[in-house]
Amino acid sequence: MKIVDMTATGDDNVLSPEEKGDLEYRKQQLKRLQEEVVDIEEMSTGISIMDLGLNEFRLDLLDYIKEHPELEKAPHGMNAVVSATDELPSGVIFVLRNVKNEVNINSQNRLHPFYMVYLSEDGEVVIDHLSPKEMLDAFRLLCKGKKEPDWELCAIFNKETDDGRKMGKYSELLGDSIASIIEIKDESEIDSFLSGKQMRFLSESINGLDDFELISFLVIK
Repeated sequence: MKIVDMTATGDDNVLSPEEKGDLEYRKQQLKRLQEEVVDIEEMSTGISIMDLGLNEFRLDLLDYIKEHPELEKAPHGMNAVVSATDELPSGVIFVLRNVKNEVNINSQNRLHPFYMVYLSEDGEVVIDHLSPKEMLDAFRLLCKGKKEPDWELCAIFNKETDDGRKMGKYSELLGDSIASIIEIKDESEIDSFLSGKQMRFLSESINGLDDFELISFLVIK
């Protein structure tokens, strides 16, 4: 959840307790917008379009950090297994970090240098990396309130992977997730070129797996 800080509308340090006051105020603003017809120009402070997106996740993160400060020391590559729902099919959500910090694909990814991709078990993209609000909504729906492992699902995953020794299926899906990022970049560049914009196709290139590190992944069964 630390990646949500990349969308900060105020201070950049989401882990600072002082920032919560501002976030709570923004939350009240949004609630007023939901319940009333108001003139935004008359509000005591402006409202950023970013406030309409991800601040609720930042508030959740602040609350979580208070109780779990050890999150800062969490190792990369951690995974968990959760149940699929009618709306969220079996598959995997990968949380990746682009190691080329200067690269942001056409400045479209609001979570850069972090990338999240949700793939079904057959490699189809369920939610792409350019939909952070939808992605985090799905992640929260799948995980919130689950404090203990689902041992039945863990047993299924361990049997499938021979206790983590045979991860070929998930390695292939990881490759598919990065391929989807590259494909979306290529499609975006072509669309921009055809619309008459001047493009530099050799800039901000992403080569593949070597450009990313795996932060964590969520298996959905």
